[in-house]
Amino acid sequence: MAVAAAFPFIEVNIDTSALVPVAQRAPGVIAIVGKTAAGVAGGQAPANRPLPVDTLSQAADLFARRNPNGTIAETPLYRSISVAMQQDPRPSKIYGVRVDGDDYAGALASLEAADDVTFVGLAEEANVGSAAAGGNPPTNLMALKAHIEAVSAEGENRMGVAMVSPALGKSPTYVADASAAVAGLQSDSGRMIVVAARGGIGDAAVASMAAIAGYPPQASILLKQVRGIRMPLESQYGPSEIKGLSEAGINPLIDPALIPGEGLYFADGRTFTADPALMFVDTRRVLDDIDFRLKAGLIGLVGDARITKAGMTRLRVRTEGILGPLQRAAVIDNFSVDVPVLNILGIPESGWTATDTQIVATARANRAVDMLVSITYGPAVHRLLVRLAPKF
Repeated sequence: MAVAAAFPFIEVNIDTSALVPVAQRAPGVIAIVGKTAAGVAGGQAPANRPLPVDTLSQAADLFARRNPNGTIAETPLYRSISVAMQQDPRPSKIYGVRVDGDDYAGALASLEAADDVTFVGLAEEANVGSAAAGGNPPTNLMALKAHIEAVSAEGENRMGVAMVSPALGKSPTYVADASAAVAGLQSDSGRMIVVAARGGIGDAAVASMAAIAGYPPQASILLKQVRGIRMPLESQYGPSEIKGLSEAGINPLIDPALIPGEGLYFADGRTFTADPALMFVDTRRVLDDIDFRLKAGLIGLVGDARITKAGMTRLRVRTEGILGPLQRAAVIDNFSVDVPVLNILGIPESGWTATDTQIVATARANRAVDMLVSITYGPAVHRLLVRLAPKF
């Protein structure tokens, strides 16, 4: 057997695997699905194609028409994009999707591969519509709910934002009527947000969606401002209505006297769900954000980390490295990582019980490892109970 010559003495092989960036997902990317006029009167964009929009001028070209005098022949989709751009802070990215006629389901289906989208809303749409039945697709806001829940179940976590019809008039039974009108939109997984702006001028749903998306996931939406929407004073909510809507999971927009100036703010920060564990928007958003961070940060270990003490230690350390920055940034208060098979592999094999042996054998045979990640989340204060005790 020939022995290789010493020359060129030193050979360097460069491994660039550690330079591959970890996938990132901005938590504030919104998609606005809406109607336009037919043909070129509704803009240059084809139907059922998500297109990023950076400026209002671009939105006018894609989803509206410029009149000869320079004015814009506005469409529902154009107006909703406009109000989304008025929010401060703004979403990190805005997609517009033109609907083909009334086929919301088809337009929403075009978003399935847009894996950076975190919020979806329908432009100026307050009709709840109907669920899928008899081979017919869901319609209107029910199509939004169906899309959100379906893609989230497949790993693309999203939230949908809808509104109570602003045309629903003031009455002694307004809260009950509003709750009944949108009851079909309730999401067991906490993925729907419903807002109410009685008599509102402007798209309250899309404005609210864009306002929420502008904040980091851990920020409560309570008392955050929603811009670009107006509510006549006579249509605004009274104290009992604010409380009733909030307790029903609907977030009314209000102009609180305690905040100087005029403006509309979220009176609560709830999701439209019956699950008390997922009652608040920031809880759902933080869980979705951590879910993506764990998947993106650990994907490099799949097919690489071995089911040995060293390999499982590497898995635990990588997980701690993902969650540690969130703890340092005060997104979460604390966390722990438990890998049962690592706990066993840390013991000499001679000390294993029959159960330990079976757990390790099963993990190696199936090439599947269980890991429990526990986080402690410290949410924002939503209500202060002050006891005032005057004395002389």
